Amino acid sequence: MSKSFQTMLVAGASRGIGLAVAEHLAPQSQRLLAVSRTFAPIGEWIQADLSQLEGVEKVAEAIGGDRLDGLLYMGGTWETHAFTRQYSFEDCSDIDIARVIAVNLVAPIRLAKALLPALRQSDNPKIIFMGSLSGRDNFSGREVANSASKFGLRGVVHSLREELRSQQIGVTVINPGNVGTPEVIADLQANNLLGGEAIPLTDLLKIIDCVLSLSRATCVKEIDVPAMLGEGA
Repeated sequence: MSKSFQTMLVAGASRGIGLAVAEHLAPQSQRLLAVSRTFAPIGEWIQADLSQLEGVEKVAEAIGGDRLDGLLYMGGTWETHAFTRQYSFEDCSDIDIARVIAVNLVAPIRLAKALLPALRQSDNPKIIFMGSLSGRDNFSGREVANSASKFGLRGVVHSLREELRSQQIGVTVINPGNVGTPEVIADLQANNLLGGEAIPLTDLLKIIDCVLSLSRATCVKEIDVPAMLGEGA
């Protein structure tokens, strides 16, 4: 079977959404780079902490002179006790806040900048960031650093779209509600919530497939994906 992509890179590929995306794209790619701090069991694992500049540089070195068809930043983190009744902004440490902003916002900016030379070599280059409904207006999340980082990620996409328009490098942010990773499903079951409270991973993968398959003539900046029975944006 012919491969759709020469080289794809998935950041945050050790678990959750990132692992599912990496597993989905691996059979379609001649080379799949799985970037994470902890072991990623798929593709060519690059152990790197992208919240540090050294980690971003390590990834760029691994790409080398290869062309990059897709950069998919699926990584993300949030404050201690986020999305629970125990969360309190006043109790968040400065280290916690800085970590969330570094992973969710600074890292994808740095990584996109570092990998632009490789993306320019592709016939149909795509950048996809995994955002969240927490970054949408009127969403009721209380997690200050996480919401700030996800709002900021939307700003990154809007600005990069203008910056890279002439080069026809597609830049998209997907803003889902709860996604049915094993961790999320376990949380929902523990709270006796219905299956409609989470987006099936297969649906999210179909959305990513759609974005990757579009021609360079089409720009999709944002896709909001609330769960049918979950809170919308």
